[in-house]
Amino acid sequence: MALGAAFTPVATPDADSITTEQLMTRLTNSITTLKTLRCNVRAQERLSSGKYQPARTTMKMTLNPQRVYLKNNIKGVEVLWVEGQNDGDAWVYPNSFPYVTLSLDPNGTIMRRNQHHSILDAGFGTIAGLIHGSSQRRDHNYEHSFRYTGDSTIAGRPCYVLQSEYPQFRYVSYTTVAGDTPARIADKFGCGEYRVMERNGISPGSAIPVGKTLQVPNSYGRRTLVCVDQKLMLPVLVRVHDDKGLFEQFEFSNIVANQPIPPIEFTKDFPEYKL
Repeated sequence: MALGAAFTPVATPDADSITTEQLMTRLTNSITTLKTLRCNVRAQERLSSGKYQPARTTMKMTLNPQRVYLKNNIKGVEVLWVEGQNDGDAWVYPNSFPYVTLSLDPNGTIMRRNQHHSILDAGFGTIAGLIHGSSQRRDHNYEHSFRYTGDSTIAGRPCYVLQSEYPQFRYVSYTTVAGDTPARIADKFGCGEYRVMERNGISPGSAIPVGKTLQVPNSYGRRTLVCVDQKLMLPVLVRVHDDKGLFEQFEFSNIVANQPIPPIEFTKDFPEYKL
């Protein structure tokens, strides 16, 4: 499987380099304080069949209020979601018969089919969760395994290399409690809800009976790489391996952060869209 962007870390960081703690703090702060973002995303996600689904996506978003526009440049599909509009649904132009814009639940079965992440997780929020964890996390050893290992240059941009080696990755048994959903269970284990759904045959957002035994990963990955742009302090490459090999990879390019985006670009009538 081609891995796309390559990187060559330098030797062990010297004493004057940024520390792991400083890098993780600055990365988390840069992500959580984002106001707007434009970028291109090249993705590879492993499906339950074992095959990889490639995507080349143009993305733009604001964080407060949350508004997201995505265009899959391979399939021509366009998606727009705006907080407080369309009864919580996304507008989706499928670029296929009957060539009409649909209103779909962003966490529903149709939009989540063969997708590791929801449109509501667009941007870098998932990455912040990987390295920072949540208050619901039962075990924080995975987050504590990240280390700054050196520098790299990706697409001409100097980057810090942050890596996690977590050989303890495995599936464990979990007995569900009242209120559990795939997302809630994923938050407890930091494993991502796609794996919870895939392994246990669960639909996104579905209620799960109390007392059901599920197989759940105990972390997000066995080996994780995050390359962080030294100027923007935002990720340009994220690569995750698990017990089966490459699980997912995301490459971010043409990143423009915290620059105003005209509100009209988050309306379905924007003339550049087919919505």
